[in-house]
Amino acid sequence: MADGSVANITSLRGKVSEEEWKARVDLAALYRLVALHGWDDAIFTHISARLPGPEHQFLINPYGMYFGEMTASALVKVDLDGNIIQETPYFINPAGFTIHSAIHAAREDAHFVMHLHTDQGVAVAAQAEGLLPLSQHALIVMPSLAYHDYEGIALNLDERERLVADLGTKNLMLLRNHGTLSAGSTAAECWMGMFYLERACKQQVMALSAGRDKVLIAPQAAQAEVSSQISRGMGAIGMLAWPGALRSLDRALPGYDA
Repeated sequence: MADGSVANITSLRGKVSEEEWKARVDLAALYRLVALHGWDDAIFTHISARLPGPEHQFLINPYGMYFGEMTASALVKVDLDGNIIQETPYFINPAGFTIHSAIHAAREDAHFVMHLHTDQGVAVAAQAEGLLPLSQHALIVMPSLAYHDYEGIALNLDERERLVADLGTKNLMLLRNHGTLSAGSTAAECWMGMFYLERACKQQVMALSAGRDKVLIAPQAAQAEVSSQISRGMGAIGMLAWPGALRSLDRALPGYDA
C-alpha cells in the first residue's frame, strides 16, 4: 500500500461539491468523537455517510487509519458494489462495506450509519435479555432498538437482506455477540442515538454487577410514558448537542475538517 499517512493525504476542500464536503466534515467529526469517548476498536468498526444524489455513493473510513486521526479528505468514496470511486492510497474493510451498504441501499433516511464494538455494547449484545429497562437512558433507547443475530464476521453479502429486515424502520440496533449500531438522517441524530445506546449499555453492565435479582426494572407505566415523551426521536436533541460536540473536538482533537 502506498504511504497513506495523514500528512500525505491531498486536501479535497474546494475540489468536491459543498454538499460532499459538509458530509465529509461531519463524518470525520463522528470518527473523532468516537475516539474521544474511547469507543474505537483500533482500525476496526465503521461509520459511513451517504452522499447527496441518486447514485447511492457513500463515504467510509480508509482501512488502516485510526479514528482519532481521521480527516474529511481521507475518507473513501465508494458505490454500493464496493468500488472505490476516487483516487486514494487506501482500501476499505469488506466487513464494513457489507453492513453499511445494506442500510444505505435500503433506507433513504439513513444518511449516517455508525457501528461500534465497545466493551459495554458487546457485553449487552451478548446477554440473552438484551437491553433491560433499568435506566432512563435505556427507556429512551428501547422504542427505537432492533436486534440482529450473529452470523460471523460480516463478509457474506447474503447477510445484508436479513440485517435490513431486522432493522426495519428503527434507528438503533444491537448486533448479537457483536456490537451496537446507530443510523440517522444527520450526523447529529446518528451521534445522539449512539450516545444514549452506549450509555444505556454501560449503565446496565454496572447495574448487573449486583446480580440480576438485585436490579430494579422501571415500572411499565413509566416505560410507556418515556416512550411517548421521546416519540419525536433523537433528531432535535442531536441538533441541540451537535455544536457543543464539535467544540469539544476543536479543543481536544482539532483537524478533522482538513
